[in-house]
Amino acid sequence: MHQNQLPPARILIIDDEPSNIRLLERVLELYGGVEWRSTVDPREAVPLFAEFSPDLVLTDLHMPHVDGYQVISQIRELLDANSFLPIVVLTADISPETRRKALRSGASDFITKPLDTTEVQLRIRNLLENRFLNLRLDETVRKRTEELERANLKLLDAQQQVVRQERLRALGVMAGGIAHDFNNALTMILGYGELLLPWFQNHAPDSRERSYLTHIVTAAQDATHVVGRLREFYRPAEADEVRVALDPNQLCEQALEFTAPKWKVRARALGVTIRVGTELRAVNRVLGCGPELREVLTNLIFNACDAMPSGGSILLRTLDQGGEVRIEVSDTGTGMNPEQVARCLEPFFSTKGERGTGLGLSVAYGIIQRHGGDIEILSEEGKGTTFALVLPATTAATVSMDVAEPPAEARPLRVLVVDDQEIICELISEHLRTDGHEAVMMFDGVQALDALKRGAFDLIITDQSMPGMNGEQLARECRLICPGLPVILLTGFGEEMKAAGTLPDGIAMIVPKPVSGADLRRAIFEVCGQAS
Repeated sequence: MHQNQLPPARILIIDDEPSNIRLLERVLELYGGVEWRSTVDPREAVPLFAEFSPDLVLTDLHMPHVDGYQVISQIRELLDANSFLPIVVLTADISPETRRKALRSGASDFITKPLDTTEVQLRIRNLLENRFLNLRLDETVRKRTEELERANLKLLDAQQQVVRQERLRALGVMAGGIAHDFNNALTMILGYGELLLPWFQNHAPDSRERSYLTHIVTAAQDATHVVGRLREFYRPAEADEVRVALDPNQLCEQALEFTAPKWKVRARALGVTIRVGTELRAVNRVLGCGPELREVLTNLIFNACDAMPSGGSILLRTLDQGGEVRIEVSDTGTGMNPEQVARCLEPFFSTKGERGTGLGLSVAYGIIQRHGGDIEILSEEGKGTTFALVLPATTAATVSMDVAEPPAEARPLRVLVVDDQEIICELISEHLRTDGHEAVMMFDGVQALDALKRGAFDLIITDQSMPGMNGEQLARECRLICPGLPVILLTGFGEEMKAAGTLPDGIAMIVPKPVSGADLRRAIFEVCGQAS
């Protein structure tokens, strides 16, 4: 820009003398680059200022109706306290009192009448440059403030993520502590249930008792996934996880059967009625793990029941949605406010007060994420909630709810079974006898070593946690007596030991508890089948 030019700007001129305005306009034309508006009536100054949004104001002081001091004060009231907009006073009165009063009103500078065009140009130029410099500084400060706010939000998000991870880690430690006892209990439920099922299938295949027992076994199989899910809410799906084609409608029907004791029997005992309906359309199948998806639906139905203490309705609905399948669980319960909706999938957040753990929906969300899906939530206080599971559809032609199990070992084996809990030892032995094997039971490691010295065995199946000598120690001692004898280690901490990636010395395979007959048969086939 040439030094005599003015920067591009908007200027407002207020003076009751038309001759002064014409002179100022000629100055602005001479030095170029500016747009201006002018008025000889100071009463029009404020509306004109609001409309024109000038970068600089030139105003006379002594005017009829409204003097310059009032004009300056009124304009300053329209401005933000931190904004810099220069207001230049045009006056022939250069007394100190006049200057002080004008400055107190908000004036930035003075130009003495009669006007000198060069002085006018220089003062306007300097004030506009200061104005635009302040604007650039303000913009820089604004951008830096936004950057700091974004950085602060990222920091807060990172802090919250660390807190969530620590919570999940603490939960994993807690779950690991209860896993052993919990899995031992499930081993008995699942094991004896599986042993009873063949009798009912042969003698009373259509009885209610067989149906009840089938539900018990299926529920126990599903429960084997629960402890693991508590330890690994948001882990990614692993490449070797079993995924089969599942019928969403069948999953919904099974979840309703599993939850019937709560929404039917218990609700009636409490004097309330919960109506359950379905709108199960013909939909595509989804690729997934049946126990995990049933766990999600079961949890959502239980939550719906809890949200309707005075009764209400639950509706399960399925529909195709492009390349996805949508499974909805709706209730007419208490609903949630927007904050609760935003947080309900967080670990340890619960709307149930002391009755809730805050874990159910977190587990459900982790399961759906591992299946490549998402959970959508629609809720309104006092009107109810809908949870929608959106899962990728699959074009697989067949539905399979279970992994095919290998055949029983062709030749009968003599197996040494070691567990300090006699009832579990008997259960494992009964599974083996059912498949035609001979089982010898021992209840501690020392007895097992004595038995091994006295007789020949084809396989050892041992618990890990036993007093005196644990399973790993027993396996090491067995290697010294019978090198090459395979040892299967049963343990409630099996998932943790398998995650370590290496087998302890002398152990051919680790099988997590609870162990089903199929699990045991699969392990024996893998360990001993190749050698037979």
